[in-house]
Amino acid sequence: MMGLITLISDWGTRDYYVSGVKGMIYKSNPDAQIVDITHQIEPFNSSEAAYVMKNAYKSFPDNTIHIIGVNTEESLNHMHIVAYHNKHYFIGTDDGIFSLLFDSKPEKIVELDIPMESSIHTFSSRDRFAKAAALLSKGTNMEELGPIRNELVNKMHFNPVIQEGLLKGMIIYIDNYENLITNISIDDFKKFTSGRQFVISFRNQKYKVTKIHDSYGDVNPGDIVALFTSNDALEIAINKGKAASLLGISVSDPITISHL
Repeated sequence: MMGLITLISDWGTRDYYVSGVKGMIYKSNPDAQIVDITHQIEPFNSSEAAYVMKNAYKSFPDNTIHIIGVNTEESLNHMHIVAYHNKHYFIGTDDGIFSLLFDSKPEKIVELDIPMESSIHTFSSRDRFAKAAALLSKGTNMEELGPIRNELVNKMHFNPVIQEGLLKGMIIYIDNYENLITNISIDDFKKFTSGRQFVISFRNQKYKVTKIHDSYGDVNPGDIVALFTSNDALEIAINKGKAASLLGISVSDPITISHL
């Protein structure tokens, strides 16, 4: 029997939404355990939710059930589903977020075919996702929740590219410290630099870094530092500072690496 359920959403913590979903889960399964991943996702930002979930879920035990409460309104093109991937269950709206979350096709996908708890379909996370999660947590087989599907809605990944002798990437996430996370992995970096000296440039070449460090404290407070995160993504930060604000950089802004 599975009992661990996580929540990720753009609801914030001011309103009743989080407690409403938790209450619905406990009503169906009083023994459930619920963990909040975050409720501070930028409103309607499926890409940000996918990034956070992708890096969080692997820390949880097998068969954990994850509810994704972002862009939950169902339509003919964006159905409510449960996906089983890498020994975890994911419940949400198939608006493309699952294609960003998974590196490969899930082992199993079902379209949720369970009644909503309310006739007003504006709070799917409480009225359908919570019910599905509670059923799974009590041992219900995934196939009992709806018909099997074979495909997911695809949302394009923005992968780094090599053009004109440059490795070109972009900022894909800004964390709570305003560190800048890029889509350039340590493997991308090593293949491109091949041990040669390099320059990392951003903000239209205004800022440049020529060394990778192991920690923020390797540079003086206030200085820019480039390093790789625990999930092997290139990160630009300012020691004891807020890189996004101080450098004037936002999500989707470009970053380039060139050889010296």
